[in-house]
Amino acid sequence: MSREYFSAFPNAVLNIMPQLGIVEVAQEASKACGKNIEASGVACIVGILGDLTGNVIFSMSEEGAKGIASAMMGGMEVLEFDELTQSAISELSNMLAANSCIGLSEMGLNVDISTPTLMQGVFTLSCSYENCACFEMQVGGSRLDVYVSLEQGAQDKHFSSVG
Repeated sequence: MSREYFSAFPNAVLNIMPQLGIVEVAQEASKACGKNIEASGVACIVGILGDLTGNVIFSMSEEGAKGIASAMMGGMEVLEFDELTQSAISELSNMLAANSCIGLSEMGLNVDISTPTLMQGVFTLSCSYENCACFEMQVGGSRLDVYVSLEQGAQDKHFSSVG
């Protein structure tokens, strides 16, 4: 599968975050990782459907999530990871996945997203497929990991390297 398809996901972070008032945004690294991801804090999983299938997982610390939610709410102080904050992070995941799909559609692909699933705690996440790409992003002084696991058609099954 084309590496260009995977670039739509970190590009979405670079595009959307400044619109929310978070101007310190950068991609730090990209790497291939296995199917299982050890995570703690907050993670949102969004399914990708259509010409590409799989999922994207946005993972961050709880403090990072509260900081992003604060920016999304116009700078309102966020002290707890409560229902309002959870809703903001779910909406962020929705926005990032949708923007990624816009990028993919500009490459000629027809894709859609599922409703985000939010998780909080310490857990092991499982990507849709054996090979998964991880994009490590810095967002407003906090780390946001974007895990992308996609498959396309029978002749081009798995993503094998990120570079």
